[in-house]
Amino acid sequence: MTTLPPETEPVPVPPPSAHQRVVAAFERIAQVDRPDVWITLRTQEEVLVDAKAVDERVRAGEHLPLAGTVLAVKDLVDVAGTPTTAGCPGFSRAPVTSATVVSRLTAAGAVVLGKTNLDQFASGLAGTRSPYGAVASALDPEKVAGGSSSGSAVAVALGITDLALGTDTGGSGRVPAALNAVIGLKPTLGLVPKTGVFPASPSFDCVSLFARSLALGQRALAVMTGPDGLDPAVREWPADVRLSAGQRPRVAIPDEAGLAALGDAARRAFHVAVTALEASGAIIEAIDVTALLDAGKLLYGSALVAERYASAGEFLAGGPDGADATVSGIVAAAGTHLAHELAEAQSRVAELRAEARKTLAGHDALLLPTVTDHPAVAEALADPVGVSSRLGTYSMFVNVLDFAAVTVPVAPGDQRPFGVTIATRAFEDQIGFDLAAVLTGEQEREPYPAEGTDVVVFGAHLRGQPLHGSLDGARFTGPVRTAERYRMVLLETEPPQPGVIPGRAGLDGERWRLSPGAFGRFAGGLPEPFVLGRVELEDGSTPLAVLVDPAVADGGGSLDRYESWRGYLRFVSTAGLRSPG
Repeated sequence: MTTLPPETEPVPVPPPSAHQRVVAAFERIAQVDRPDVWITLRTQEEVLVDAKAVDERVRAGEHLPLAGTVLAVKDLVDVAGTPTTAGCPGFSRAPVTSATVVSRLTAAGAVVLGKTNLDQFASGLAGTRSPYGAVASALDPEKVAGGSSSGSAVAVALGITDLALGTDTGGSGRVPAALNAVIGLKPTLGLVPKTGVFPASPSFDCVSLFARSLALGQRALAVMTGPDGLDPAVREWPADVRLSAGQRPRVAIPDEAGLAALGDAARRAFHVAVTALEASGAIIEAIDVTALLDAGKLLYGSALVAERYASAGEFLAGGPDGADATVSGIVAAAGTHLAHELAEAQSRVAELRAEARKTLAGHDALLLPTVTDHPAVAEALADPVGVSSRLGTYSMFVNVLDFAAVTVPVAPGDQRPFGVTIATRAFEDQIGFDLAAVLTGEQEREPYPAEGTDVVVFGAHLRGQPLHGSLDGARFTGPVRTAERYRMVLLETEPPQPGVIPGRAGLDGERWRLSPGAFGRFAGGLPEPFVLGRVELEDGSTPLAVLVDPAVADGGGSLDRYESWRGYLRFVSTAGLRSPG
């Protein structure tokens, strides 16, 4: 990328102040007039008090990664001082503390606007099972918004908020994203604490996030992630997490039989995404997804649903004010399962997880349609169970099989409400984000997780070079140039490599980030005479780099004419030589 000279360098546009963003949000609320989106909307005066506090922190020099953003919260997630209803007026309670995820987002500068409508007790995928009204799509008022996190997705899609919290058990963070053309992030189960979030099916629940852009969503998700000391189900990152799928990722897609449920419009949109990924260099392979779809049927079609009765069964059995008849019926039926049935269903889940690992062996991700079609509100009201089940065809198995997922619109600005979902194995969320970035055209700079060790390479470990495979799973974070105090010599190694030693020039290299496990393997596998040592870059930073002991490099052919190993290789190729001569 060409850098403009200083006098023509574009001046970065600062983000809006929190005050400005809140005022714009309330103006947008009045403009769109969508009361179905909200259950509790805070007053503008209340929200501006929070915005003022954020702006004061920024002026004091505090770094707030989410300053200037407004947040909507699914009314299943606690916000201190604001009622939590779970979509049922009779359940309403006033939490004195916010959910961990809300506290983390507001600490990072986000300002809460209000609580959003949902399918009652997170039971549904259409967004119509609520006494507060059915939520319509932001793109077509005759169509469903998708559920259960309907109001949250629409709040982002209408441009009211930048971010919105949802939950996801069988697709509630992905179906609404697809039907409203926004980003939906469903992290690996357990990475984000659920403290202060009312459960639906605790074994398969997670907090999800809607965002106006992939980069913003990744930034917010990073803020939300990590143990809070309160949620016993939180999982920590493994040492060997992959931070990249590499330059030629292998992406599985359903075979023709697996796509049979798709309507014409959804099928066309899915193939647009397949074509885009293939054009980017991904290797696409159709696979049999029968076992995956079977796993999805267990979520509501087996004793796994008993968890829903454990969460809300006794409460709904009392016939509370505003209880939805369909939700009450589903939850009541969930209470009829016997203990041995639940044990059998859990055993079947374990079997299907093992089968899914075999199905996806050799692939980095699975590209899926998110929904089969876009039902009308009237259809969902007339057939609430059938429509919800149909919408979950490609989403319900994801948490059952312990996958991560990200849902994106087919293309930036595309108003066709058929997003696609990239699913990955647990803890490989970043691979999904990388593939999603191909479809959105933008991505957050820091990987998820950001923790890792950076290593600078100069020779055969560069991209496209013979030893690059030893950086498998590492993330390319950019080209670098050293300070003017180094030089290269040609070593007698196989394959040929440069040795970087003290000198008087600047050298070009690449910086890669490795997870702790990958770094240990890389460091342990470095052959002699190479060592890891600190290198000074032109920006003053001093990351680790692949260097060589100057004493060992004595006698190596001088490469002082070249500022990079690739420059030397180009010379050799052009001149037909084996050494610089």
